[in-house]
Formats: sequence, C-alpha cells, structure tokens
Amino acid sequence: WSQLLAHKAQSDPSLLCPSCSPNVCAVQKLIGTNRKYFTNCKQWYQRKICGKATVISYECCPGYEKVPGEKGCPAALPLSNIYETLGVVGSATTQLYSDRSNLRPEIEGPGTFTIFAPSNEAWASLSAETLDSLVSNVNIELLNALRYHMVNKRVLTDDLKHGTTLNSMYQNLPIQIHHYPNGIVTVNCARLLKADHHATNGVVHVIDKVISTTTNSIQHIVETEESLETLRAAVAASDLNSLLESEGQYTLLAPTNEAFEKIPREMLNRILGDPEALRDNFFLNHHILKSAMCAEAIIAGLTMETLEGTTLDVGCSGEELTLNGKPIIANKDILLLIPDSAKTLFELAQESEVSESMNLFRQAGLSSHLTGSERVTLLAPVNEVFKDKRPTVDSNMRNLLLNHIVKDQLSSKYLYHGQKLQTLGDKELRVFVYRNNLCIENACIAAHDKRGRFGTLFSVDKMLTPPTGSVMDVLKADHRFSTLVAAIQSAGLMENLNRPGTFTVFAPTNEAFQAMPQGELNKLMGNAKELASILKFHMADEILVSGAVSALVRLKSMQGDKLEVSMKNHVIHVNKEPVAESDIMATNGVIHAVSSVLQPQASRPQERGDEPADPALEIFKQASALSKVKGKNTPVYSRLLAKMKENSGGF
Repeated sequence: WSQLLAHKAQSDPSLLCPSCSPNVCAVQKLIGTNRKYFTNCKQWYQRKICGKATVISYECCPGYEKVPGEKGCPAALPLSNIYETLGVVGSATTQLYSDRSNLRPEIEGPGTFTIFAPSNEAWASLSAETLDSLVSNVNIELLNALRYHMVNKRVLTDDLKHGTTLNSMYQNLPIQIHHYPNGIVTVNCARLLKADHHATNGVVHVIDKVISTTTNSIQHIVETEESLETLRAAVAASDLNSLLESEGQYTLLAPTNEAFEKIPREMLNRILGDPEALRDNFFLNHHILKSAMCAEAIIAGLTMETLEGTTLDVGCSGEELTLNGKPIIANKDILLLIPDSAKTLFELAQESEVSESMNLFRQAGLSSHLTGSERVTLLAPVNEVFKDKRPTVDSNMRNLLLNHIVKDQLSSKYLYHGQKLQTLGDKELRVFVYRNNLCIENACIAAHDKRGRFGTLFSVDKMLTPPTGSVMDVLKADHRFSTLVAAIQSAGLMENLNRPGTFTVFAPTNEAFQAMPQGELNKLMGNAKELASILKFHMADEILVSGAVSALVRLKSMQGDKLEVSMKNHVIHVNKEPVAESDIMATNGVIHAVSSVLQPQASRPQERGDEPADPALEIFKQASALSKVKGKNTPVYSRLLAKMKENSGGF
C-alpha cells in the first residue's frame, strides 16, 4: 500500500499529504533506529530527523480502513472503549497492564477519560528493576503508575497548549505539557507518537515513554544526585538555590563531576574561585535555559536563550544531542559549557580565527595582559592577514602589538565615530563608523566581538598601523612623495595639511608626476592657482579608509568635485585608477598612494596671465630634467628637496 501510494504520488501530489487523502497517516522512520514520527502536511522535517534521512511510509490512520477503488482510507471503523482502543493503536502492553492492575473495568465503563498510553517499545525500554517493582505489586504501584497517565476529561491535541499543566488521576499530581513550534508535543518530556484516537469514553494518545511524577524541583535533583557534587557546590556559592527551587519553566544543562574534571584545572579553579563571577552567575546562568526544553522535541537546530542573556545552539546528530555543535556526553545534560563571560582573552581566541595573532602576543611576552584581571580590549588580526608571511617578533613588533591592546573593556556596539581609544603602547586610536563597517584606524572589525571575564576580543581584518605624525609629516618622511611635497608647498597648502583635521589624501607618487607630459607639467607647476586646484581635487575633508569601500563611494573633494572611490578585486580605485598603497595613517587623516595625477572631468587649463612667477617653478623644471637620469631617483629628489629648503627657508 505504501509503495503504491508513493508511486501514485508522482502523478497526484495530493497523495503525499495526509489531509488531502482521506484518513491516511504519513510515518517517518529514522533509518537504523526504531524512532517513528507520525506527521502531517506542516511537519515534514525536510525528510530528516537530527540530520539523518528518514523513510516515508503511509498507512490508514487508526480507526479507518481502505475501500477498494477509493482514495485513502475512507471507511470509519466503529468506536470502541478506551481498553479496546489501546490494542488497536499499538499499546497492547498498556492494555495488558490495565487488565492486570484491575484498571480495565474503569476504562471500559462509562465516563470521559484521556490516557497518555506508553507504546509497547516504551514499556520494553524500562529497566528490569523498575519493571519488576511495578508488576510485583500490580494493585498499588502499577495501578498508580497507570492512573498517573490519565486525566479525568477528554483532552485533544488542540487543547495541549505549551506550558500548560493537567491534573492526573493519581492524587491530582501535575502532568506538564509542552507544544513546540516544530509541532512536537511532549507529556512530561515523553513525545506524543499518535494523537487523538477517539474512544466511546474518551481519547487515547500514544507516547514514547513511561512517564513518572514531577514532584521534585531542579534544586532537589542537584542536591540528591551523587554525580552533581561539584555543580552543587558551585550552585551554593553562586546563590542560585532559590532560583532552582522556584516555580517556573527552566532547563538545566547540568554538568556532572566528570564534566568538571575535563576542564583544565587552572581555568576551573579561576572560575570557581572568582566570587564576583559566581555572584553575578556568569558561569552557571550559561547552563540554564529560560524555558523547558525536552530532548525529544529537538529534531533540528534550535537557538535557545540562557539566563545570562546569551544564546546556545541546541541541536542533534543522529541519536546524540549537541550544544554549539558539540555532542552532549550522557543523559542528555552533562556537557560543561564555559561561557565567554568567564574566559580569558587567550581562551576566547581558541574559538576564533586569530591563532596566529595570539602566537605573536605570546612571543612578544604580552601574555600577562591577556590572562590577568586587567580590563582591556584586544584587536587581533585574523589568520588570513598572515597567510603570505608571518612577521618576526622584535622590539618594533612588540611595540606595535602593544598598540593592539586598548585600555578598558569595550563593546563594539557602543563605539562611536571619532571616539579616541588609548592603547597600552601610549598611542591614541580613532574609531570610524561607516555604513558597512566599523574600523579602528585602518583595521576594521571582521567578526562579532567576544566579551570575556576581563577582556573583549575584536577580530580585525588587518594589522593596525597607528599614526605617527600629520599628513605632511608622513609625506615628507616618504621619498616616494618628494615631488608632491614640493607641489603642496608651492601651492600654499602645507599649513593646511599640518593642522588638526580629518583629511583623506590620494597622494600622487613621484612616478605619477613623471608620467605627465613635460609641457603640461611645466604649465601646471607654473600656475599656483591651478596647481592648488588640482591638489585639492586629491583631498577630501573626511577620513575614508579602504575598509569603508565595498562598492562605490562618492567623496567630495576639497576642490568641490566628487571623487568616485570603488573596490575591485580587493584593490581600492579612485576615479577608476588603482591605488598603489592604501591606508597610510596620519594623526589628521589618511593617505592613499596613487600612480597617476587625477584630473577633474570638467578641468580646463587656466592661463597664467600676469601672475607673478612662482619661485618654485625653476625647481620643478630641474626635477623634470633630473628625474630622467636613469637609476638616480633618490639622489635627484634629495637635491630637489635641498634646493626647496634654500628657497623657502625650510619646511
């Protein structure tokens, strides 16, 4: 029947849906196990349970049968009482024990009952000791156990709301109901297998476990379980006893003594010996979920919130439950979870792509700043930064690494544009907030920050280059820009670029000027006004680092026209010209080296008219001639700078 139905479904998709074919139930069986999931149209689980493939079969829903020539199972069987129904729905063992315990007359007689009937497999899975204690005293223990599975009214699936409590027929003890978004319903964490089987005197729901009473609080279980001795001490020290005794819906991911033993002793002693951390419950609150989450309800990944306010990824793989992708060891609640809020920076880095950076900090002798109680924020470049070459750790590198450690423990969500940060290397770093990125100097944050006990880890996309001077200081110190420095002085812009500000300068190299036609260069250098205009077209009055450029950014130049800055193949371009080197940081801006002199689109050469001759013109003429001497660029520009100083009295 199931093969025939599956074959026909190819031409008639309605046959795949139980509600479309009359009274046909779809069953998903997890391959290699006895686990079955009776599903409907809304709960197909992508043909997988806990990442494992399922086999789909179809059968008549209990209480119905096939009719030759008709779709589905249109014929309804006569209703029977609850006792007879138990034998029809796959709970013959419950039927047998009802007879032995003398419950049969009650569930055969008049009344309205609901019974959550354990499947035959559920009874078979009980330990021999438990089963023996029940069947050896059928008139008391077994009868009471069965009556705890019953409610003295008709309760259908629609009535089983999440978080509700039903009073059982055994001393009115509560039965906890959870109805999860994925459609799974649990009864004291036993999964509902087959629901809503009507009987003349009530309804039968088949469940996958024999349920027991829930009279103990979480705290009572922690206090009585021998395997939770270490957890018990931690709970007492953190003053969580009252919470675990209170009414509410919680899930405790309870690490056993064995789980505690697997944590490095140094880390565990630090956590358990930290009164403030225990008092604030950073550690234990990470093991308590804000809602009751039964293991049977987990058939795929779920994100659950802890009391600490963080989230855990609760999932499963085959028969195993997982937390944050790691299998839970036993009893489905034993994995010890160390929250980020209890870790040192080195421990945080173990789960991030910054291992190469951490090795550099170790080699530089800076471990004490990353493991102690000093409040700091670490700017750690990701491993990708070092894929081509790993830097040598010398005194200069140690100083640079010190400037990757910011005083105070920060959170990226509270950083603001223009904020100044102080490093352990006594440098001042600036924060730049862009539409698509958050950067500290030239380095942009590459991943969500991780906040530890005393330190916060920012993974960044570059090695930081703290500024060492003003824009003019940086240009003067770099021989590639000697012609530009002379031009800036000639145009009267030097003072402007020395003052405090937020400049972006696309700086033409000496080769960029050499590439200009000689006549055009001479004309430009002979007209101070035009020279100033062209140079201002290379400058903007806001800082734009390469990390702020993802597609196209239009930047207003100080000349007035717009510069179009884009990113192609990981190279920044300005007006379609590639940038030779980006992010040369200065205290009042950023410099990007370019290999051509940029021209405004509407640029028109201006006549010199009666303007007085610029004393720098002769120097530029000499620079043009001298630059043609092959292989002697550095001496040429040294002589050029010397002549500039003679004419101007120095910079």
